[in-house]
Amino acid sequence: MLAPVFKTLNVPAVAALVGTPLRIYDFDSAPQGVQTPYITWLDVSGQPFDNISEAPQGDFDTIQINCYTGPADDSRAQARALALAVRNALDAALIHNRTIITTRETDTQLFRVSIEADFIHNR
Repeated sequence: MLAPVFKTLNVPAVAALVGTPLRIYDFDSAPQGVQTPYITWLDVSGQPFDNISEAPQGDFDTIQINCYTGPADDSRAQARALALAVRNALDAALIHNRTIITTRETDTQLFRVSIEADFIHNR
């Protein structure tokens, strides 16, 4: 539980795309009308490293990270660039990750690339 997502994504390459303060929002919920590009993330699953002799000392959390860019057709390249910056930040932190969704949202027409990342961390 409580994977260090903000800390991991707080790198210059991501900040250059989502601005400062960072437009990175948990609970998969960005404020209404927020400027694009931005990132949301949510916990998909979490599992403590249980043992018999003491409380768990670490967790294995799967996190979905959603990269959103504007509705203009040229935003496709921006969506890929943001996803690449996120992937590079995860790779640098040695966090296993994979792309799971590339789509255009029906209601908002925003482009979205979703990455699933496995955070293995101490409590």
